[in-house]
Amino acid sequence: MTSYTHAGYSTRHPDAEQAEAALQTARELHRGFDGGKGMAAVLLAAIVSAVLVVADQLLDTWADGHLMAAWVALWAVGFVAIAVLAGTVRRFSGKVVAALDGWAARMAQSRADERLWSIALKDARVMADLQSALARDDADAALSPAVAQRARAHQP
Repeated sequence: MTSYTHAGYSTRHPDAEQAEAALQTARELHRGFDGGKGMAAVLLAAIVSAVLVVADQLLDTWADGHLMAAWVALWAVGFVAIAVLAGTVRRFSGKVVAALDGWAARMAQSRADERLWSIALKDARVMADLQSALARDDADAALSPAVAQRARAHQP
């Protein structure tokens, strides 16, 4: 007599499940990434290392055999530099990232305006839509300044 038992094994391959889990983790890491924090850390490390190099040069001439005191002073300079400069570098890198984001948005808007204008030059319906938008009261809010200026210049 033969009997069959059903084992509760997964019908999916474990490698596929692991790959999907790894991709999901990578997506979550990318969402949580803040460019300003990384930039602040790199800038702070660069500034503190430059301060430490200068402090080391000064301490080498001053120490003359007091190696432990020079080492402690060098570490103290490093920690003080980190404490003093951390906020300033974080604010600076935040401003730089915000400026780069604004620049990227302006460039994307400019490319979109160029594409819209090239489509409007080829399709009379789109040009008519642009010109009717200019004729309405909300034309300045609906169109970007570059497209509005070009459409006004192209009106019959």
